[in-house]
Amino acid sequence: MKRYRTIAGMKRDQRVCRLCSEAGYPLESWPVLAPGDTQRAYMFGQAPGIVEGEERLPWRGRAGKTLRRWLELDEDEFYATFYCASVTRCYPGRAPSGRGDRTPTPEEQALCERWRDAELRLLRPLLVVTVGGLAARRLLGVKSVTECVGVRYELDGAVAVPLPHPSGASSWLNLPENRARLTQAVGLIRDVLATLA
Repeated sequence: MKRYRTIAGMKRDQRVCRLCSEAGYPLESWPVLAPGDTQRAYMFGQAPGIVEGEERLPWRGRAGKTLRRWLELDEDEFYATFYCASVTRCYPGRAPSGRGDRTPTPEEQALCERWRDAELRLLRPLLVVTVGGLAARRLLGVKSVTECVGVRYELDGAVAVPLPHPSGASSWLNLPENRARLTQAVGLIRDVLATLA
């Protein structure tokens, strides 16, 4: 596997990656790329949605607006603060049930790990925020969102803080105790961001 020396060099290859498609997985977009290359906070989600796939920018749809509202950041501040990545980098299409987007297969997830590993090595973030259960499981090895949201983890010298997914398809935030976990997690993120400012 190629060892990148810069984020820009990695993005040149990432922009045209078709590994999953060549392996026979149905994808509905080209890879979505994070703006910027010097952020010290890293946001790691599940996979791009349909709007992100069309625009090739992360967190552009309704879930992104919710996420920015939680963090009290406008769009410019959000992208200046976070290098945004995800377990897989292309929009995977709708779930067969019609509810939400398709969860990328473990094989697709493994094919995209090269990008995450290169980003973390090159950026050396001081804060890592996982968004949703899949991202938390892949990066932190936790079992569920309920066990990890509101908890502070250490990851290779960085503070890691999991968030639930801001998708409207999730009912996790319907429970008051889960909303309290979210408030705790956002407080942890804001505390770390204050030290990076």
